[in-house]
Amino acid sequence: MTIHKAVIPAAGLGTRFLPATKSTPKEMLPVVDKPAIQYVVEEAVAAGLDDVLLITGRSKRTLADHFDAVPELEAALEAKGDTERLAKVRESTDLAHVHFVRQGQPRGLGHAVLQAKHHVGDEPFAVLLGDDLIDERDELLTTMLALQERVGGSVIALLEVPPEQISAYGCAAVEALPGEDADTVRITGLVEKPPVDEAPSNLAIIGRYVLHPAVFEVLESTAPGRGGEIQLTDALATLMDMPADQGGGVTGVVFRGRRYDTGDRLDYLKAVVKIAVDRPDLGPDFKAWLTDYAAGL
Repeated sequence: MTIHKAVIPAAGLGTRFLPATKSTPKEMLPVVDKPAIQYVVEEAVAAGLDDVLLITGRSKRTLADHFDAVPELEAALEAKGDTERLAKVRESTDLAHVHFVRQGQPRGLGHAVLQAKHHVGDEPFAVLLGDDLIDERDELLTTMLALQERVGGSVIALLEVPPEQISAYGCAAVEALPGEDADTVRITGLVEKPPVDEAPSNLAIIGRYVLHPAVFEVLESTAPGRGGEIQLTDALATLMDMPADQGGGVTGVVFRGRRYDTGDRLDYLKAVVKIAVDRPDLGPDFKAWLTDYAAGL
């Protein structure tokens, strides 16, 4: 079955970015000149996913506004003959079929994904977390979609991190997957934010998943885990041991490309700088200024 639906959880409170997120969703914070959420939707569309569901919460209306038309602004730009900015305004409107559903209460990533059950139906789908931006030159999601179509079950993205950082992530134990390359692995164990001395590896789960629809039934019976929340990692651990003909089995893709973490203030600033430096319209001048500025520190 060709996968064409993407789910993007965006109901978090963004407390690490207060006071900026008091009235502005974290997903709408600009990364250079586009909100972070637009990068994520663009990634989904580039991988062939044209049906996008955003899981939102209260005070997130600007997410819907961003992907809607703004006739007054468009008319003003058209009257001025500003075709370049007009195209940028319309770009987010024309990206994909974007839908919205509210989570109600932030009860964990697993609970957020469960809100997509009626929209997704009985077909595999992708989940993209807005804190992780994947460079458009690295086709991680495309690779994951192809793997799921080839082997079935669910697929997660993994990243090697320094061992001392693994307690901030879900962590995977893995083994080789016959017939696949070394960066495509079978998941044999999953632990949510383990202590460093209990982590089965330094492979962290990052914010890209391709899930079999069996995950919904599993999530409905998954008890709250770490932090009192319904953890997607716990549901994946159940799927890992289920028979393949019931949607079981979890594989992983070890990602070695460019990832920008916007989940906290320091990493967000690093992401803005890295993306700006690579922009052909801003990069040369910004890099020159940045070099001079750094030399004076």
